[in-house]
Amino acid sequence: MAATPPLHRELAGELWTAARTLRAVPPISARHPQLDLADAYAIQSEVRELDLAAGAVLAGLKIGATSEAIQSMFGIDHPDFGYLTDRMVLADGAELDLSRFIAPKVEGEVAFRFAEGISGPAVTAHDVLAATAEVLPALEVLDSRIRDWRIGLVDTVADNASSAAAVLGAGVPPDTTDLADARMRLRSRHGVQEGRGAAVMGHPAESVACLVRILSRFGTGIEAGQLVLSGSWAAAVDLVPGDTVRASFGALGSVALTTRPGTPPARQG
Repeated sequence: MAATPPLHRELAGELWTAARTLRAVPPISARHPQLDLADAYAIQSEVRELDLAAGAVLAGLKIGATSEAIQSMFGIDHPDFGYLTDRMVLADGAELDLSRFIAPKVEGEVAFRFAEGISGPAVTAHDVLAATAEVLPALEVLDSRIRDWRIGLVDTVADNASSAAAVLGAGVPPDTTDLADARMRLRSRHGVQEGRGAAVMGHPAESVACLVRILSRFGTGIEAGQLVLSGSWAAAVDLVPGDTVRASFGALGSVALTTRPGTPPARQG
């Protein structure tokens, strides 16, 4: 039986409420195995509309599943995406109260801010760089409104690609360095995570170009002024109380966040 808009709205309401009550819900894919990727994006769209109706302003997009390992786990050969609102975008050095999240993680990557809009089914990485105003070091805070991170593709896409916040450093011109060859060192209480831009589909701009080509199927694109998180350069690590997480990207700069001591994540439900 095909899913219907009422079911999409019902599940979107569950996820939106879960984010506010901090009580995660059982996996959607287990309860509704008939749902496919199109249904998941329909649910995500309904969640986004609830956010916008509550006063949030759309700020951009985030790309997930850019590594071969994650794509293999989800059984796909392309990335997925979610959205960013102004309430999710935080400045370098932000202090996070982890009691606002359910089971938060963090990963390092770079964001693109666009000088001009870009769309179409044949967009290339070169086109992306030509349209980019600046590249910014970023820490993406992930959180899952799905209980215990038991996510499949439908679960994570419906749940806004598991995104919760983005902490952004100072921007630099996109030609500051070769993004594929750039290296990242992410330091946290867990130790050091290292990664390269090439881990993101060979080049972070290729990840963004792939997103634009996917968006063309929805009749949309990226607008001037919007931000796009292009995908993680290394595995995500758990956020814990009283930690400082800093990602350094050489010529691209660095970005950091801190977490308040004594504020564990919320209950799982």
